[in-house]
Amino acid sequence: MTESRVKRLATTLMDATTDKAPLVQEQIYKALCELGESEPEEILNACDEYLRQHDKLAYPHRVIILKAMETVVKNNIALLDKSTAKVVIFLASNEMTKSKEVIRDWQQAASSVLVAVGQRFINKVMEEVLSKFQPGILPHYFVVQTFANLSVSNVFGMVPFLNSILGTMLPMLGMAKQDHMKSVFCYALQHFSESIQEYLANLDKAPDPTVRKDTFSNEIFSAYEVLFTAWLQHREAKLRVAVVEALGPMSHLLPADRLEEQLPRLIPAILALYKKHTEAFYISKSLCQILEASVDIGSRSLDVQLEPLLGTLHPQICAPADPAVPLTVKNHTEVLRCFTVLACSFPDRVLAFLLPKLESSGERTRVGTLLIMRQIINSAPSQMEIKKPFILSSMRLPLQDTNNKVKRALVQVISAMAHHGYLEQPGGEALVEFLVRQCALPLEPQPKKQPADADELTSDGVRSISINTLFLLSTTVDRMSNVLWPYLLEFVTPIPFTNALTPLCKSLLHLALKKQEEGESASLIRYDLNANLPSPHALTTRLLVVSSQPYAGDGRGAAALRLLSVLRCSLHPALEPLWSKRVPVLVEHIEENTEKPLSQKQWEEELLLFLQETLAAVSDHTWVCHFVTEMCRQLSSYNGVPAEKNFLYKCIGMTLGACASKDLVLKQLQELLETARYHEEVEREGLASCFGICAINHLEETLAKLEDFVKSDVFKKSVGLFSIFKDRSDNEVEKIKSTLILCYGYVAMYAPKELVLARIEADILKNIFQYFNTKVLGIKVETKDLTLKLCLVRSICMISQAIYNGAKCGDFVFSRKAELVAQMVEFIKAEPLDALRTPVRQRAMVTCTYLVFLEPHLSDPDRTELLDTCLGSVLALPPEPGRDRDEDGGDTGYREVLYGDTISALKDLLKSLLQRSLTPHGLQDMFAHLGPWIKSSKEHERQRAVEVSAALLDFYLSKLNVSTVIPFYNLGVLIALFSPRCSDSLASVRQHAIDCVYSLLYIQLCYEGFARDHRDEMVEGLKALKKGLEEPDFTVLFHTCTNIAMVIGKRIPPEQLMSLLLAMFEGLADPDKNCSRAATVMINSLLKERGAVLQEKVPDIMSIIHGKLEEVDEEHVRKAAQQTVYILAAQHKSLVVSSLLSSALPFDSHTCAMWRSLAAEPTLTSQILEQLLEKVNRDVPYKESKGFLLGSGSERIATPLPLAATCALYEIMSAPESGAAVLGLYPPLFVTLLLRLSCTVGVQLPKSLQSRERRSGSLGSAARSLHPASCAVETLKVMLARGGSEEVAVAVGSAGGWDLMASPERHHDGIAVLAGAMARHAGPRLPLIVKNLIPTLSSVFDSQRVTATAFLAELLGSNVVNDLMLLEAVMDNMTGRQKDGCTLVRMLALRGLGNVADGSPEKVRKHGAKLLASMVNGLDDKDDPHNLVALEAMSSLSKLLGHVEERDLRSMLLHIAIRIRPFFDSEQPELRHSSIVLFGNLSRFSEGDCEVFFEQILNGLVTLLLHLQDPKPEVVKACKFALRMCGPSMGCEGLCDMFLNHLREDRSLHYGEFMNNVCKHLMQSYPEMLNRLISTNLFYFKSSWVDIRAAAPMFIGFLVLHVDEDHSPQVDLDQLISALNLLLKDPVPAVRVKVAETLGRLVRIL
Repeated sequence: MTESRVKRLATTLMDATTDKAPLVQEQIYKALCELGESEPEEILNACDEYLRQHDKLAYPHRVIILKAMETVVKNNIALLDKSTAKVVIFLASNEMTKSKEVIRDWQQAASSVLVAVGQRFINKVMEEVLSKFQPGILPHYFVVQTFANLSVSNVFGMVPFLNSILGTMLPMLGMAKQDHMKSVFCYALQHFSESIQEYLANLDKAPDPTVRKDTFSNEIFSAYEVLFTAWLQHREAKLRVAVVEALGPMSHLLPADRLEEQLPRLIPAILALYKKHTEAFYISKSLCQILEASVDIGSRSLDVQLEPLLGTLHPQICAPADPAVPLTVKNHTEVLRCFTVLACSFPDRVLAFLLPKLESSGERTRVGTLLIMRQIINSAPSQMEIKKPFILSSMRLPLQDTNNKVKRALVQVISAMAHHGYLEQPGGEALVEFLVRQCALPLEPQPKKQPADADELTSDGVRSISINTLFLLSTTVDRMSNVLWPYLLEFVTPIPFTNALTPLCKSLLHLALKKQEEGESASLIRYDLNANLPSPHALTTRLLVVSSQPYAGDGRGAAALRLLSVLRCSLHPALEPLWSKRVPVLVEHIEENTEKPLSQKQWEEELLLFLQETLAAVSDHTWVCHFVTEMCRQLSSYNGVPAEKNFLYKCIGMTLGACASKDLVLKQLQELLETARYHEEVEREGLASCFGICAINHLEETLAKLEDFVKSDVFKKSVGLFSIFKDRSDNEVEKIKSTLILCYGYVAMYAPKELVLARIEADILKNIFQYFNTKVLGIKVETKDLTLKLCLVRSICMISQAIYNGAKCGDFVFSRKAELVAQMVEFIKAEPLDALRTPVRQRAMVTCTYLVFLEPHLSDPDRTELLDTCLGSVLALPPEPGRDRDEDGGDTGYREVLYGDTISALKDLLKSLLQRSLTPHGLQDMFAHLGPWIKSSKEHERQRAVEVSAALLDFYLSKLNVSTVIPFYNLGVLIALFSPRCSDSLASVRQHAIDCVYSLLYIQLCYEGFARDHRDEMVEGLKALKKGLEEPDFTVLFHTCTNIAMVIGKRIPPEQLMSLLLAMFEGLADPDKNCSRAATVMINSLLKERGAVLQEKVPDIMSIIHGKLEEVDEEHVRKAAQQTVYILAAQHKSLVVSSLLSSALPFDSHTCAMWRSLAAEPTLTSQILEQLLEKVNRDVPYKESKGFLLGSGSERIATPLPLAATCALYEIMSAPESGAAVLGLYPPLFVTLLLRLSCTVGVQLPKSLQSRERRSGSLGSAARSLHPASCAVETLKVMLARGGSEEVAVAVGSAGGWDLMASPERHHDGIAVLAGAMARHAGPRLPLIVKNLIPTLSSVFDSQRVTATAFLAELLGSNVVNDLMLLEAVMDNMTGRQKDGCTLVRMLALRGLGNVADGSPEKVRKHGAKLLASMVNGLDDKDDPHNLVALEAMSSLSKLLGHVEERDLRSMLLHIAIRIRPFFDSEQPELRHSSIVLFGNLSRFSEGDCEVFFEQILNGLVTLLLHLQDPKPEVVKACKFALRMCGPSMGCEGLCDMFLNHLREDRSLHYGEFMNNVCKHLMQSYPEMLNRLISTNLFYFKSSWVDIRAAAPMFIGFLVLHVDEDHSPQVDLDQLISALNLLLKDPVPAVRVKVAETLGRLVRIL
């Protein structure tokens, strides 16, 4: 019986192989394999029988069965008996050969079965297959292929048969006419040959160790003759490849004499194939095998073939390999192997062939040759040993190659040479130099676009590989240490190798450290043995200078300093203590920063200090002299790198300063002056810095040399020489003069102050002006050269600083001060006012700043001239100078920086002038000059003037030191000057203006006697007001100006008030309208004090105000008007309200502003709000209007007065000031607006208002919609926000409640959101709200009943109703609503009763019976077509169950369980979810009626488990919950633990694995339930949900997998297999896959 069922099951699966879905076919294959694991022989026999009986079954389906058979055989080969093996062999043999034509998939599958069986039953397989391999008859294609595959899979079993197979096969070769047969014979011969070679290589393990190569040699040769003579020249390329693949392995088995005899024909024939085949890998592989076989026999014929071999193989390497095509890479590998074989046998001839190729004009030829050279050097080291000098000499030409690919290949060759000792030979240095040169290739400035040739190599690529190679050779190849050390030092100082410095320094550092490990003497540089090495002074200079740009060249600063440190003992013995401590600190400083944060100036100062310490540590006069001489010698090398040359100049200055020989100092200074490149700005700076630093220790010599140089023949010759070239002479001479002037400035700045002050006027200034002024015919002519002018300004600036910083500054009287200031003023005047092109005015003002500080004082005319000139030159510049058209070629960024520096220079100059007269009079005088600019009609002039004023006043305050209380007589005038600017059109002006007012008020406090650090609270408040001035929002600006006016009003002295007001009135005429707002602030302040308003004129005044607002759209006018409206309303509120309500709807922006002005004072606002509430409640909310067309329904039209009053309420409450009034009227406002909202949902505007709203909307005059519901929602929202319940409004908004309230379908949901938010955030407000809301439950309007019920129902969900003693009343009212005629009200009432469990769970027990009765009534509601009430009853029951008495529920438990069971499979996901959750909750009460409810759990278990695959996530979540709750009642601890652990809500579920474990526990605990569980699953085979339809058969499969044999008889297998068979035809592949999987598992219960 078992047998027939296994067969039936297998047959069912095999019938299903016709399924077209690949996944299903795969699962059928797996199921058959699974059956085969259990009953291998039974299944193999069943497959055999099925295939024999279904002879017409199409081959794709037969393939599935054959593959399953192969797998079963492979996995159970040791278990098969001979009879089964015989059956399988016979079947596979027949399947393989049934069709004479080749049907690859089918016959390959059958062949694979034979190969699998052949692993153990090789003799049986061979017996069968050989029967179809008869002499004289051409065999089937797959017979031959099976032989080939058997020879690979079972070498020891198959080789003994090969002799006879070859004997039978050889005559067949001539019979093969078709290409595919020839190919398979080649395939077989290839694998036979490989198997024989493997057998012979492992004779110690072979069954027959007597087998010899010559056993097969003759047969292989016979086959070779056919393949070579007949088939190799075939026109079909695939066949030729098959022949070539076979010839390679066959060549090893040919008799030696035969191979020797064939080589002259074989090798040319193979080589000829390269021309016929684009894919050369198989040819190269075979050729390599042939060459190896030839070498093995010591062939002499190979000598003759060498030239054609080399000539053919060489182009193969020259053709680049494409990494995207793996076979091209493999071909390269094989060809290189060929060269290895040839080079080992014919080294001289191979080299003679290759090396001339390096001179080829073709890039690929040169690259390919180098690749071969690298291969030969690496793979034939012994043969190449004596060829090293020859190979090295042949590299001379490639070393000069400019092609990047050739360079890369040569670098790789050099790497190979280094490993094999080539570079130690004479001539190796040239290769090292080449490598370093590649490291020094310049970096490409930016990435190029991808070239058309994707293989193109950039110089960056060559550089990168060269750097890596150099480092590897230095660090990993021990034999290279003596080659590279100290030779690499020769490349450190030459400028062409600058880009290689970083890798050079790293390599040298590693080499030096390695030498140090060998011993101290080994690490010292032997200059006696290495004459070409740079001197210690040259190395020190070079490495110090390049480290001045620490992040250039891949961070060469740190590398250079580290190398310096490790070389210290070789450079000078005295450096050891200092450098061992200082260099690591410098390196750390570089590495802790990056390029941007590191200040270049600070870094250079660090290095110069390091140099100074080094010179002090050396303290060797001779060494220092040589050092400075070397520095000067290297100067010219840095002509192309100005930054480094500038630093070198500074180093020279420092070193000259340390030099004791005055003669050497003078000599070097002279040389520097003679050789400088004066036309370069950086060079001028560097030379001047050098002279300045040198002057620290050699002031006399420096000044003398400068003066002597001008008198010297060299200078005169230069001038004379330049004069020959008329175009250049003036310019060049001016540059020399500029440099000399700059030198004097630096000398003054650096030299000791006690020495230099005496020389400034007598020597330095005299010479400076001598160079600056030129005389023509005795008349002084001022130069127009910009460089000369800038150098003069800077030099005078440095001189002024030197005097200012001098120790005797107070005693020093600078007699030429006025002259110099006048000179600077002339320079400033000469600058154009239409653009900022040069830094002349900025530097001239900086110079004047320092000059002003010096004695004597400037005269008043000079001071005035300086002030007006500087203000006019800077403030009048055009706006945004950085964006002018750039005539001089400078960039925008430079202009912007220059502009900022110029403004800063002006501020500093004015501060220095102000400090000379720090009095109210001095301040008045300063602003007399600045005043016109502050009031300018041009924005950019005002902006600059006010910015400068703010800085001046802040400076004045910071420097003020009042000793006696004196009046600040001009405070009012100055405040009037700045306070209107707080409303300026420019934000920056507003910000600076408030700073000015702030400073002025504090200056006043200081003059009143307060300490300078005293902080006044009101004045400090001005700082907080700056935020309000950032954006040009008129409302914010007006408010800020009001506060500013309040502060000014409180702090202005009484005696200055009048002058302030007069000045303010003048400010009303300011051309900038915004600036008149400050005056309106004062005017409105006065209006507040007035008490009389004409009563009878109120309507007219209101009308005029509205008209003015429409006419003039100015901020200050609007603010003033609002203030007036408030004043009127305070006296005549009823008239003002009536007047405003009569305005046309929708209210325009002016009317809205007037309404909002009524919110200023709480008492007045409360009275106005009460009036408006009365108007909302007095009229009906809407009127019914019949439809115009016959049959159309009626519509509701809003009445105008409540609508207008609602809009007015919104406007008033939207003003922040209305908060107190809203709080006082909170309950009536909330209830009125809630009822108003309930009556506006679905209500339309009157026709007249609809058209008016559309017009106003198109004109953009109304910001808010006039729609009744939207209007009510917005008003309620603003009422909550203003009434201190902003959290409520935000919470409702976040939950989308406001949109829901305006929706007729979801209105009640929105009300519930509102009620919940009120309970959470406004609980104390609820008693009065509930009291006013309960009467509306019996309203005639359905909408009001729904709103009230929804609100109260949600409140029951909060404990606040219990705390406020509202619970009983609200519950009773909800119970009373169960008979309401509106379904929605009944549903909401049940929801409210259920909410009691959330809000007041402790009260549920008291009212449990009544609550449960209400829920059961809801389940049985007859007038509930959409099950809404039932759904709510189930949801509420779930909440209540945790709190009711068990006795109250017990009588209803079974009734509820049975009543909700049909909902488990409802089409509505909400019903499925709620019923399943309720079922889970009911399980808690099953203890008393355990057996009764356990039965209900078992009835629902399958459903719950299957619905874990429900398409709705909420239903899946409910199932997880229900199963967790039911787990403890099932009496199976393992199952309970699984439900608790795996079905957590936050945990994802691997359904298949979970079900596997569930079924395991079910079958262990309830095996008798098997049939019942399977039957329930069968019901879901027809489910409409695909995932559940797929889960049901999987469930059955797992049950079967885990059931004991004792319980398997309870299953009706015939019914089950029939059902699965039917489901196997399901249209969805995923379902069919699961069915096939289950069918495979049924073997356990058969």
